[in-house]
Amino acid sequence: MLGVVPAAGAASRLQPLAFSKEMLPVGSTFDERGVERPKAVSEFLVERMIEAGADRICFVISPEKTDIIPYYARHPAARRFCYVVQECPNGLCDALFRAIQILRQDEDVLIGLPDTVWFPVAGFSMLPKRNLAFLLFPVDDPHRFDAVVTRGSTVSEIQVKADEPETNWVWGAFRMPACVFHELHALWCEPGRRDEYVGTLVNAYLCRGGRAVAVAAGERYFDVGTVDGYRAAIDALKPTALAGPR
Repeated sequence: MLGVVPAAGAASRLQPLAFSKEMLPVGSTFDERGVERPKAVSEFLVERMIEAGADRICFVISPEKTDIIPYYARHPAARRFCYVVQECPNGLCDALFRAIQILRQDEDVLIGLPDTVWFPVAGFSMLPKRNLAFLLFPVDDPHRFDAVVTRGSTVSEIQVKADEPETNWVWGAFRMPACVFHELHALWCEPGRRDEYVGTLVNAYLCRGGRAVAVAAGERYFDVGTVDGYRAAIDALKPTALAGPR
């Protein structure tokens, strides 16, 4: 199973930063010696991918984000990691499809955003295998995200940053088999497309007869790419908050 971590974004909402936004410290963890250290926000996504069974994790980085590689070279799961480069910031779809060169034909792909923190930890494992499947989370401000409209468990439309979305459930992570990843890539490569957002590409895929399912099992979702989201994630990860009701 391959996990894809799109970490090439410019972090315009948090600039100026002296480091990659994926390295923002959120909470803490313990190293192999039992010493507590700050935890990079992207580690939350990596942990969730490993929890779901990912044996390889591909970081898609920009040429400027050289701090990500040495950080993860010291990670306990460092042997699972590889890196590809997105030379220019051409959107999320472009970043994700950079990983197609290392994708095996018989595996599933896990995708999430490395500047988010979400629960439950086992969220990827709740998504059905061999489907294009989205993990949904309830949020207070769905207009800032991609709201997912469903009929039962079937996705009917993804409303990309709509002013008045029909639902407050947004996708926070998704998985698919390699064959669907290739289908989406072929669609994205068609003349006149090159979608920037996953939502618009998936809508086109659905219009052509494709199918996607949604699992509304997400509990909490924090977008650490904004100051408010960063503050909320810090508060949520305090020991007293983690010990409270989920």
